[in-house]
Amino acid sequence: MKIHNFNAGPSILPKEVVKKSAQSVINFNDTGLSVLEISHRSMDFLEIIEKTTFLIKRMMGLNEDYAVLFLQGGATLQFSMIPYNLMYKKAAYLDTGFWAYNAIKEAKKFGVVKVLFSGKNINYTSIEKDYHIPCNMDYFHCTSNNTIVGTQMKIFPKTSTPIVCDMSSDIFSRKLDFCQFSLIYASAQKNIGSAGMTIVIIKKEILGKNKKNIPSYMDYKIHIQNNSILNTPNVFSIYTSMLTLEWIENQGGLFVLEKKNQHKAKLLYNEIDKNSLFENKIHEENRSNMNVSFFLKNKDLEKEFNKIWKKENIVGLDGHRYLGGYRASIYNALPLESVQFLIEIMKEFERKFS
Repeated sequence: MKIHNFNAGPSILPKEVVKKSAQSVINFNDTGLSVLEISHRSMDFLEIIEKTTFLIKRMMGLNEDYAVLFLQGGATLQFSMIPYNLMYKKAAYLDTGFWAYNAIKEAKKFGVVKVLFSGKNINYTSIEKDYHIPCNMDYFHCTSNNTIVGTQMKIFPKTSTPIVCDMSSDIFSRKLDFCQFSLIYASAQKNIGSAGMTIVIIKKEILGKNKKNIPSYMDYKIHIQNNSILNTPNVFSIYTSMLTLEWIENQGGLFVLEKKNQHKAKLLYNEIDKNSLFENKIHEENRSNMNVSFFLKNKDLEKEFNKIWKKENIVGLDGHRYLGGYRASIYNALPLESVQFLIEIMKEFERKFS
């Protein structure tokens, strides 16, 4: 039975990754041990973490100026770790969605936060481009893709201020100049691997400037010194991330995946725009290629539409509980076939109820 998985996270993984990781749970690399049983200080695991780090740096074009960490606590913990490590007096933030707003709330506990733009009053339907980053900011924080509402930053500012970016829901989905960022963080359960691990990529020169007495687990420098094994890391999630990165390279890398993701998104947005029963409320220039939100113009039809797509083995299409409507998350591993199938369901629904 074919399942069309549009879950926002934890989300669809490449079939090859699921198969290899399932085999490793029974017998990892012919060791007779499960990957769930190997020591995080064994050579087997050190090889995993070294290869995953290597693949990330190669894919993003980063040199030894950057460190890669594999931490726990989700992107949510980073909302506090970032200001703890980087904020001396004040920082600039963009409020472009629910998670960006939460990051701002946490940062205010550590110092002054200057919000350069907030889309809250317009229900986060667009992202301002004409904002100015004051030169006296310790860093500038943005969220590249807003999972709940379905907006995405297409360009990033040119600034001498260190740029910190939450890429949880669109990392490894497109080609970017990753050297423009001083810190990138992303939770794993979308385009990277299984849930339970967060990748943090740091330009090492930005650390150690605020002279705070930081608790050990919150201190990036200590994690770098300990190669992400200050405590027991999420071995399985790091392993599935390595497999996913290998899959990305086998697909042709970020450039190829970006083209595929753009094509999937364009097909779905075109159907929403021309279908008389549906609408998308996001400004066209800010539409996400990862999370497509849409609504029925007539809410009375929701029960009928829900019945149809669920019967056709589509899962994860419900909108976020704070927003309602529908959300199709079309991450790297979601095949074009699933997008085309959803489009046919929407067309048939229009023929029946328009």
